[in-house]
Amino acid sequence: MEILHSQILREIGGLSRCVQSISDLKFKEINLQKGQFTFLTRICENAGINQIDLSNLLKVDKTTTTKAVQKLIEAGYINKKKDDIDKRMWRLYPKKKALDIYPFIIEEENKHIQICFHNFSSEEKEFVYKLVKKMRENIENHWKEIKNS
Repeated sequence: MEILHSQILREIGGLSRCVQSISDLKFKEINLQKGQFTFLTRICENAGINQIDLSNLLKVDKTTTTKAVQKLIEAGYINKKKDDIDKRMWRLYPKKKALDIYPFIIEEENKHIQICFHNFSSEEKEFVYKLVKKMRENIENHWKEIKNS
């Protein structure tokens, strides 16, 4: 039997699932369905983004993005507009409803950060950030290769 060389990805996965689960429960209060807050925040932060770039930013497939975007449109959080130059491309923009709840979502995200980093020094926080960012960059290159093959 093969032996796992490190538990780090399982720990990161567990951390991610806890935050996702807490967020999904909290954001039910504002009628966001499971995982929609990640799409909504990125659209608020990148007004005019297209769905392909949004998929790449979130590391999800196009079908997942299409479904999430459609639900956010139906819920009145975002709208789609044709690109001024490339009429085949659609751009995503937050509506007032999205911009109104964006601070609440970020406040919740900041609470999770505060809880995760409880009893960490500033240096430890920065070190963890640099290490996890480096890990993401390493795997992202592999992800791009796999995705494009």
